Amino acid sequence: MGIRDLLLDVATKFDTTLTTTSGNPGQGVLKAAGERLVDALPYGMKAKGHGGQGGAAATPWIQVFEPTAGGSGTDGLYLAYIFAADLRSVALTLQQGVTVFSDQLQTRGRGLRTYLEIRAQSLLAELPADLVAGWTDQPRFKHRSWRPQAYEASSVVARCYEIDHLPSEGDLCADLGNMATILKAALAVEPQIEVVSEPDGLVVEYTTPAHATYEGLEGFRPKSSDDYFVQIAAREQRKKRVHEGLVRRFGPYILERGFTPITEQVHPRDLVLQAGDAEWLVEAKAVKKGNATQAVREAVGQLLEYRYFWYLQKGQPKPHLLGLFSESIGAYASYLEAHGIGAIWRTSDGWAGSASAIEWGMADAHEAAR
Repeated sequence: MGIRDLLLDVATKFDTTLTTTSGNPGQGVLKAAGERLVDALPYGMKAKGHGGQGGAAATPWIQVFEPTAGGSGTDGLYLAYIFAADLRSVALTLQQGVTVFSDQLQTRGRGLRTYLEIRAQSLLAELPADLVAGWTDQPRFKHRSWRPQAYEASSVVARCYEIDHLPSEGDLCADLGNMATILKAALAVEPQIEVVSEPDGLVVEYTTPAHATYEGLEGFRPKSSDDYFVQIAAREQRKKRVHEGLVRRFGPYILERGFTPITEQVHPRDLVLQAGDAEWLVEAKAVKKGNATQAVREAVGQLLEYRYFWYLQKGQPKPHLLGLFSESIGAYASYLEAHGIGAIWRTSDGWAGSASAIEWGMADAHEAAR
């Protein structure tokens, strides 16, 4: 017995009208989902059926998750087979943890759904197009309670099946294997995306990172920082790629000073600079609302981590370290210098830098105090 038999059993035996879970034969089917799917699941994944707590769920579902990556159903990313309320269809969908976001936002209404939709579209935009091709179905769970509607908004990618026309077991297993690959890719990019509330609405902030030899700007291809719009629920949401904009503006500037900026083939590093035989590992950070503390802490941690794993462990020459910031970091410039890290930041009319950045020729001495 595999995926197909389990889905058919839920569809034919679960009763969504019962006010309690007792006496509902579909509950037993869902409780056995993990055991029944053990031979059909991708390696390392587990399954768990959900039929409601106390009362029967309006839309029963089966969670498929990577235990080491979180995705408990209330937090993190996970896969799920979610049935429509009429039990005539089921969707295999990549879901976000709707409960934790509901708790954070303190709403189960339109505000939650808008947040989930924006986040889902942002995650989808960061996934390789060839990986998610054919996974663009929009689930409809046919129930007006908050959770099924949140599941609809939360879906990043999905494939919907009619119960009367379920694919073969082999095709269902192949679909689940493909979706498991998409889940792993989404887990990798999820930390790079943050949805924040601004006076004009919800804004998506990105920290998307991007060793070869390049000349000029031929290896410098950061993403566009232009403001762009996406249509979500008949309204436009403005999104800004502050992080990419910082890197994009820095590239031509540093090239003029004799350094070759490289963003291609250096992921997960933000940027690499080359000049002669020397190399600089660069971590770009947007300083949010004038608070440099978090930006500096994150830059230090990532620079040391990337230097260790990408250079020292591979027997590569140790690079210089440079923090690139969207605005002045104040006293943290000398703090970074004490840890062997240079700093350069955006000013109203150019760029300024710490002592090391000046010594390297990345900034002029008279700009340091700005």
